[in-house]
Amino acid sequence: MANVTFILMTMLATAAFAEDRTVNVIVNIDVKTEELTPAQLRKIFSMRQTVWPDGQAITVFVLKTENPTHQALCKNVLRMFPYQIERLWNKLAYSGLGDKPIELDNVQEMLKKVSTTPGAIGYMLDGSSTESVKTIRIMENSK
Repeated sequence: MANVTFILMTMLATAAFAEDRTVNVIVNIDVKTEELTPAQLRKIFSMRQTVWPDGQAITVFVLKTENPTHQALCKNVLRMFPYQIERLWNKLAYSGLGDKPIELDNVQEMLKKVSTTPGAIGYMLDGSSTESVKTIRIMENSK
């Protein structure tokens, strides 16, 4: 019973942490796009949009599903639950219609990969160092 209580408390703490975090979407400095809507970001992170408007291939980097920053991206930016986007990735991969994004272990690895991969997109918490990458402005969906 104590284990169940501990697990529930940990899940609640993680969820609360994710809810309060501001996540920045970052791209490689060669990406010409300056702003995206949440709908456009959902298409990119769900692997349905695979090229930038100028034709350059998009490489998507994500953190592990249980990472609080990943959870904050899903809930606060993409407006989805982490399990929903995971299902989309699995459907693409197992049907042979696409690939899952590249999963990374931590934000330092995210910064390194996004800064060195042309066309790359990823994310990190607001306030992290962004000298080697460009932050994308998130606009509200146009009607």
